[in-house]
Amino acid sequence: MASVIAGLAGGLVATIVMTILMMVMGDGGPPPTAALVAKFAGGEPDDYAMPGMVLHLIYGIVAGAVFAVGVPLVGLSLGSIGVATGLGLVYGLILMIGGMMFWMRMIIGMEPDRDMMMMFGTVHVVYGIVLGAFLGAGILA
Repeated sequence: MASVIAGLAGGLVATIVMTILMMVMGDGGPPPTAALVAKFAGGEPDDYAMPGMVLHLIYGIVAGAVFAVGVPLVGLSLGSIGVATGLGLVYGLILMIGGMMFWMRMIIGMEPDRDMMMMFGTVHVVYGIVLGAFLGAGILA
């Protein structure tokens, strides 16, 4: 069983990988979390690129811990790197769907275009795979 610490560390590593990919694939604009900050703080998302990135990092770290704790609670194991990576892929898809349907559309009020949805989906799947592989490898117990 992966510890909360391993989940936090895996979430950090996976979020860093995801963010690098997001920066390579993206249009150079701020992350969607900057729009969330702007919605509550006032102003434009471009004004909140760094707070949006920090918020995104926090989300990724916490999501890693949720995965590490949640998988055993539903009766599954992260003991094998192959199984953990597969479960991470599924988790990334869940985060992608939740992010697109709930956060982007309902909370932020965005209507993402096809390119943004493709990038958003890809980086969340990569996040899940990296997280699962990190936890399955047992780097931190």
